[in-house]
Amino acid sequence: MKTLSKLSVSLVLSGFIIGCSQEAPSPDLSQPKLVRFANSLDISAPEVNSDLVKSMNVIISEMSQTIHLPLNLNANIKAFDPQFSIESGVSISPQGPQDFSQGPVDYVFTKGQRAKTYRVFAQTVNNPIVEGYYADPEIIYSERDDKYYLYPTSDGFHGWSGTYFETFSSPDLVNWTKEGTILDLKKDVSWANRNAWAPSGIEKKINGEYKYFYYFTAAQKIGVAVADNPQGPFVDSGEPLIDFKPDGVKGGQEIDPDVFTDPVSGKSYLYWGNGYLAVAELNDDMTSIDKSTVQVMTPDATFREGVEVFFRNGTYYFLWSEDDTRSPNYRVRYATSDSPMGSLTISEDNLVIAKDEAKEIFATGHNSVINKAGTGEWFIVYHRFNRPNGLFMGGDAGFHREVCIDKLAFDADGKIIRVEPTLAGISQD
Repeated sequence: MKTLSKLSVSLVLSGFIIGCSQEAPSPDLSQPKLVRFANSLDISAPEVNSDLVKSMNVIISEMSQTIHLPLNLNANIKAFDPQFSIESGVSISPQGPQDFSQGPVDYVFTKGQRAKTYRVFAQTVNNPIVEGYYADPEIIYSERDDKYYLYPTSDGFHGWSGTYFETFSSPDLVNWTKEGTILDLKKDVSWANRNAWAPSGIEKKINGEYKYFYYFTAAQKIGVAVADNPQGPFVDSGEPLIDFKPDGVKGGQEIDPDVFTDPVSGKSYLYWGNGYLAVAELNDDMTSIDKSTVQVMTPDATFREGVEVFFRNGTYYFLWSEDDTRSPNYRVRYATSDSPMGSLTISEDNLVIAKDEAKEIFATGHNSVINKAGTGEWFIVYHRFNRPNGLFMGGDAGFHREVCIDKLAFDADGKIIRVEPTLAGISQD
């Protein structure tokens, strides 16, 4: 992290951006921290201790003396206690649980004869869906477990230098439980020990038993690991699956795998690529490809990376990310096809999701898509810059990302209706 002589800060205040600057070193963003600033009364902006608060997303403004608290869905806003952390000699009023359902509550912090009031807003939200820095989310539904599993990149490491993968499980796409580390490059992979990125996974029933295949990026190559359970542990195959460029491709990287089983033919395919999009049929063992089927199918010049393929009502959808993940303009576009190997049809208005400046949501990209089991509901899972710290991280925002989920809808012709990213996310019906 660079040390800056002057730190420019933008604070989010009910949809408005206010800029200020002060002499300070740049903050250590490797761990979640609150935005804090000293004030003339020597009463520091209070930290929040409650485990019901999404601490990475708290917004504190000394300028307007406001605090915005995003709460987990199981918080009771009619009787919520922020549990502010205050220094010795400072008193606070009111104390104990307060009713935030009717609007903000004013808290007075007093030190001797001096006092300062913060207007505190609290609201339950579900984006991001898991605590911590994560990116490149893949999501699958396990028929065996009747659960959803989230496979993200472990983020928060400078230069995308993470070396392990974790997973989360959910019965309803709303409530998530961390299952722990499922693959550690330094311990479990012999051919690479760096840059653990952008995994993809799938459940397959083979000879009457469920198996789980996990395709992952490591050292700009693609590997595959196998497990008997979706939460691992996964055992690496022992060598990279994709460590070559397809014929005709000169640039880009061999990263960002996506696995897809065609419900029509039953065949499974692996897609990958940064700067180009390639596809190959997977062999029956799911750990090797038929190299004679490798094909380049880059949609257009907007394609950067992060392909996602799914099937709905006879149509194959291909989604990809445009721009750089460090850019606020990172976003998702799509094409359709009548075959899992193309050709692709790109509509004039093919934007799926993009930033929302009014909500201070930026860099909405590298997504996966899931159909809620037994329903006609579809959802898009994607990452965004951390909010609000992404506003002043610069390029570092590109590896301090968080995972969100919103509804995905289609019009009568099957075209994707552009998704408006939300702060609230989805809730349990």
